[in-house]
Amino acid sequence: AGRLRSGGPGARTIPSSRRPVRCTVLDVPARTVGGAIDPVPAGHPDTHMYVGTLSFDLLLGDVRSLKEKRSVVRPIVAELQRKYAVSAAEVEHLDLHRRAGIGLAVVAGDVGHITDVLDQCERLVAGRPEVELLSVRRRLHGDDD
Repeated sequence: AGRLRSGGPGARTIPSSRRPVRCTVLDVPARTVGGAIDPVPAGHPDTHMYVGTLSFDLLLGDVRSLKEKRSVVRPIVAELQRKYAVSAAEVEHLDLHRRAGIGLAVVAGDVGHITDVLDQCERLVAGRPEVELLSVRRRLHGDDD
């Protein structure tokens, strides 16, 4: 079982806008076999992890200010995060009123699951009437990348 250390050599102080926060480290062995630690080496057949990413280039409709742009882009990012449990953010064209770049990532142990989630995310963005989807870039990264 793991141990929680607080304030020991593994603890760090993280600066924030308000006050420093102490973070703790959780020591958990990779795998135990008969009570002994059996670490799984990187690249082992049991350790598959894949990361899928999408980059959307969007043209926004009748948007005249960055404030209006945020009111269009934020709900799209929030819906992607809520419906599909992906990490998403506005990542490009931050200073342009009518353009937006949204990036998202999903991590899973199954390529099929990642493909399904990315397909659903792409359909959601393409179906939004307030934006025109100019391009989509899809990437899949595996353990060997």
